[in-house]
Amino acid sequence: AAGAAAAKTATPPAAATAPAGDDNLNAVLWMQRSEEYRAVAEQTYRAAADKLDAALKQPNWDALVPEERGNAATGLKPAVVLDVDETVLDNSPYQARLLHDGKEYDELSWDQWVAEKKATAIPGVVDFAKAANARGITLIYISNRAVHLKDATLANLRSVGLPVADDSVFLGLGTVVQGCEQNGSEKNCRRQLAGQTYRVLMQFGDQLGDFVQVTANTGQARGALLQQYHDWFGERWWMLPNPSYGGWEPAQFNNDFAQPWQQRHDAKRAALEVAR
Repeated sequence: AAGAAAAKTATPPAAATAPAGDDNLNAVLWMQRSEEYRAVAEQTYRAAADKLDAALKQPNWDALVPEERGNAATGLKPAVVLDVDETVLDNSPYQARLLHDGKEYDELSWDQWVAEKKATAIPGVVDFAKAANARGITLIYISNRAVHLKDATLANLRSVGLPVADDSVFLGLGTVVQGCEQNGSEKNCRRQLAGQTYRVLMQFGDQLGDFVQVTANTGQARGALLQQYHDWFGERWWMLPNPSYGGWEPAQFNNDFAQPWQQRHDAKRAALEVAR
C-alpha cells in the first residue's frame, strides 16, 4: 500500500511516507537484506495458493465484507484483489533513496520513481499470481497509486511477470465509482466496484485499509477491526509485512503529517512500551 497522509484520511493517500534520517534504516534494510522477510512473504503467498481450489469450489466464499458486497457473489467470475506497493511490487529502493538523500516522501520524487518502472516483485507473488491465472481467476490491482500512474504501473507489473488481463484491472486512487463517495485514500468504493463483476476469493495487502474501511485511524479503532476480522486473515485475507510505512505510523501522532518531523518522531518515541 502506498501514501502520504492527509489529516482526515485513515491511510496515507498516494505513496510511501518515509521517516527522515535513519528512522527507516532498519526497516528498509530488513526488507532488502533479511532472509526472514523473504521467508514470510513467500510462505504467505504459498499458503494462499494452497487454498485457491477450496475457495473456487465454495460458491459462497467471498472476501468482501458484507457492507461492501452490494450484490450476490454467487455465480460471478472469480477474482483476487491485490494492493500494489509492498504487496506486489517492492519499492524499498525508493525508500533507500530517500534515506540516502536525507529526504522524506514527496509526490514528485514518487512519480519519478514509478516512471522508472524499476520496482521488483515481492517474493512469492509471481508464482501465486500465475497459479491463480491458470485457474481462470482474474487479478485486480487496487492501489493508492494515483490514476495518472496507471500506464507506468501496469508496465512494471507486466515486466516482473505478473498477469494483467487488461487496463481495467488497475483501480488507482481517483477512480470514480458511481454511487459511492470516496473518502480520502480509502479503497471501499473500488472494492465495491470490483465486487459488481467478480466474486472476490481473496484480498492481499500490507495495511488494514487494503481489506476493510478504516473509519478512524487510531490504535483503538484499528485494534477493534483486527479483532472483528481475526478469522478472515489466513483464509480470505492475506497480510504482507511492511515495517517501513503505513497507517499504523500516523496513528501515533494524530494523523497529522503537517507536524514537523521532530514532533512526529517524538510522538512515536512516546508511544513505545519501555521495559523498566
